[in-house]
Amino acid sequence: MTTELSSRTPEQRLSATAAVWAGLDDGFTVGPQPLPELAPGEVLVRVEMATVCGSDLHTLAGDRPTPLPTVLGHEAVGVVEATGGTPRLSDGTPLLPGRRVTWTIGTSCGACRPCSRGASQKCVHVRKYGHEEFSGRWRLNGGLATHCHLAEGTGVVAVPDELPAEVAAPVNCATATVVCAARRAGLAAGDTVVVTGCGMLGLTAVAYARDQGARHVLACDVDPARRAAAVRFGATASCAPEELPEAARRFGADVVLELSGSGSAVQTALDIVGLDGSVALVGSVSPGPEVRIEPNAFVRNLSSVVGCHNYRVDDLAEAVAFVARTPHRELLAGLVSRPFALEDIDGAVAAAREGTWPRVAVRMT
Repeated sequence: MTTELSSRTPEQRLSATAAVWAGLDDGFTVGPQPLPELAPGEVLVRVEMATVCGSDLHTLAGDRPTPLPTVLGHEAVGVVEATGGTPRLSDGTPLLPGRRVTWTIGTSCGACRPCSRGASQKCVHVRKYGHEEFSGRWRLNGGLATHCHLAEGTGVVAVPDELPAEVAAPVNCATATVVCAARRAGLAAGDTVVVTGCGMLGLTAVAYARDQGARHVLACDVDPARRAAAVRFGATASCAPEELPEAARRFGADVVLELSGSGSAVQTALDIVGLDGSVALVGSVSPGPEVRIEPNAFVRNLSSVVGCHNYRVDDLAEAVAFVARTPHRELLAGLVSRPFALEDIDGAVAAAREGTWPRVAVRMT
């Protein structure tokens, strides 16, 4: 059984609009696409806003292998327009048309070894939004479209209606990844947290560490403007990379969240972590230079190192709860550009490449 909103016009029921990326030579084509017939467990979301993530830019630059053609975009928020059968939200309540939601970056089967071990983001059957081929009946599988077709196995989380779209859209990548990193690193109240790399994830991490009761938060970045922004987000102190070892000696380094992906920053994170401390490596999503580890120092220091890639649905639920309660909501919204229309997707991408804003928004409605 498929349930849909009666408020849609007959024309709206027939089609969506999507920005389809065909590669470096052919670029984007923005045009109508048929809406899917939903199978049980599937959901059709009318996308309100999507934001252009760094991984989208890597695809657009040809640095990230992605099947073509494709609909990019995974950071998004929208309203449920139709459901197949009786899917449920992450908290177990029925998922009904009219509900404002966000969703996990990928699907999970719930039964394979990674899923059963609590690493559902690494499901062996995962299909990732904004990273799949535009083909067959699963064509609307990215956020840069008026509608997104959520496959069965997607975690869906309710989003408060009053939460600004500029805050809600990045939650299902940037914010949820920060929450996952904090969980895996064991961040706890009273810790001194070091954040290296103060872009979208880093500034979010500063605010989240404060939210979780961190005693001190040290923010490190090469850019003075980003360091100043980190202080506004709640950092105790900010510093340039060459100053970080001394700052860590002064304040401590119980948890180090490495978000930059810089090889030198990774090395520094491993060098400065405190007694019984942990390092979460998040930014190293592409091959980089090797780093040095002296095993005896890690053994005697009781150090832990964890890798963090994407997140689980419970991390996404906590991310939504965090942005709903944080006093830094307006600052988070300020990290996102004015919205571009979907028809101006080339302008949105150009703005994202300029790097003036940590995130560039595309509004569909």
